[in-house]
Amino acid sequence: MNVVRLALRPGLARHLRAGHPWVFRKGLEQLPRIPPGSVVDVTEDGKFVARGYFDPHSPIAVRILTRDVREVIDQAFLQGRVARALQLRRQLLDLSATDAFRWVHGESDGLPGVVVDLYGTLAVVKLYSAGLTPYRAMLVAALRSVLPEVSGVLGRDQPGDGDTLEEDAGRGGGQLLWGAAPDAVTILEKSVRFRVDPWRGQKTGFFLDQRENRALVRRLARGARVLNCFCFSGGFSVNAALGGAAHVFSVDQDADAIALARENFRENGLDPERHDFLAADVFRLLQSFRDEGRQFDLVVLDPPAFAKTQRAVEAALDGYASLNRQALALVAPGGLLATASCSARVSPEAFLGVLKEAGAKAGVDLTLVEERYQPSDHPVALAFPEGRYLKFHILRVQPW
Repeated sequence: MNVVRLALRPGLARHLRAGHPWVFRKGLEQLPRIPPGSVVDVTEDGKFVARGYFDPHSPIAVRILTRDVREVIDQAFLQGRVARALQLRRQLLDLSATDAFRWVHGESDGLPGVVVDLYGTLAVVKLYSAGLTPYRAMLVAALRSVLPEVSGVLGRDQPGDGDTLEEDAGRGGGQLLWGAAPDAVTILEKSVRFRVDPWRGQKTGFFLDQRENRALVRRLARGARVLNCFCFSGGFSVNAALGGAAHVFSVDQDADAIALARENFRENGLDPERHDFLAADVFRLLQSFRDEGRQFDLVVLDPPAFAKTQRAVEAALDGYASLNRQALALVAPGGLLATASCSARVSPEAFLGVLKEAGAKAGVDLTLVEERYQPSDHPVALAFPEGRYLKFHILRVQPW
């Protein structure tokens, strides 16, 4: 294996030895002129520190794959990492009534920039770095070898996608990499059925990281008037209705998502005509409901990431504060707000601060009754805190 050696700037090696998987362009003494995906060894004072792949187009110049100088980056390496990731899911997840989960979660599974979601027997792959392009065929072969039941592998990475999971542009066309991939698949999540569009749906087609939180909303929704904002394909809405909600109002700006949400009601034996679905701007709708004096017993906020760059964090915090303040005005006394943030750059402490501010401006007392983060198929390497992105809180709302 021909490996290029790249010298680190002073003081950075300790972070890599501690397990952090990124080397930024400014962390290298010199940038080489080598193709994307080239295997490189990063060194300190001429001594090996770690091995990874090179991406000349990203601020993250090197993503680390191993700190073992003896390890070769080849088909067997990828297969080993994929197998280890699948074993973890089988160990931690209850798959008796669930057939969709995140199989590979990038940096925290030792494959930085690689995401693989499994929908039944269809594997959907997103690669978040141009440096991974040369490894696509080997990755597909690894998936097929580790799980022979896979019937198809679909690629969803597109030129211009973000460098990290958080910066994902969302939608994009798919590319069949192997086997067959239907236009839509039906998955089972804790005995609930969902139709998923793996070719054009956001991310890889579904937001698997909210699985446990959808089940929580199902438990909390009995008899409640529920408003689900940014509903996408109706995951929270379906669970609320199955949990015995008196009425569910689902809103999303995407008309196609609203149509799919209605379809998912029918998939679960629910009559969508007994509930409301609207393709509209959430902020405008919240204001309209406030003007009408309309109230709900449970409001769900699961917006897209507001902070896709570090520069956007301050504006994102303002956005979260405004959104939650508007939503709190619609929660009936003693009702619940289920609110989420998927922006990794917004820390849990900052998000809680925003919620406290929103409560004060809305004139309500907030009690945190449930605090959750991402599920076990979206693990977080302790040396990679950037991987901790999802915050989900249940707040009890009481007027002053």
